[in-house]
Amino acid sequence: MKKILHIISSPRGSESVSIKLGNQIVEKLKATYPGSTVTERNLVKEQFPVLEEAHLASFFTPVEQRTPESAEAARHSDEAIAQLMDADIIVIGAPLYNFSIHASLKAWIDHIARAGITFKYDENGPQGLIQNKKLYIAMASGGIYTEGPMQAYDHAIPYLKTILGFLGLTDIEVVRVEGLSIPVVQDTAFEKAINSFSVN
Repeated sequence: MKKILHIISSPRGSESVSIKLGNQIVEKLKATYPGSTVTERNLVKEQFPVLEEAHLASFFTPVEQRTPESAEAARHSDEAIAQLMDADIIVIGAPLYNFSIHASLKAWIDHIARAGITFKYDENGPQGLIQNKKLYIAMASGGIYTEGPMQAYDHAIPYLKTILGFLGLTDIEVVRVEGLSIPVVQDTAFEKAINSFSVN
């Protein structure tokens, strides 16, 4: 039995391939770990605000010293971090937008990257504090970015691996549906992605 957190960042709703892929990953996890619970967080429907001065000030204010206003400014961040810390497995849906991630996912990352909470510095350098969790990234793209001339244009996966690894999430598996805009390739792209990974 596992606690699964499913993060959605596509604005395409029922038409989203990254959401469909994320759902398939979740279903495989549930089949592997019967009795697991799933918490879904749709970042497009529950938008995280872009960081402003009030948010940053609240992050560095001790909880007992926060005013009602600063507590509200920190609410999204505190809730998101609590969900991450509670989860055993995290599934992040990340469609490729303009060679990177959707703005909603970037806003969420800005709220979970908190000095002293999700990472810290000590005499050995930075240390991630979100540890002992498995992370799946469900990536969807119109082109092919795992090889060939477009590989260098994928800034999404390198960024996600870097920032989430910095926070301690280093056990990462990327599952891709790619070539969705390429004739013939698109016909089997989703099935190929589903068959490309197994849960263990």
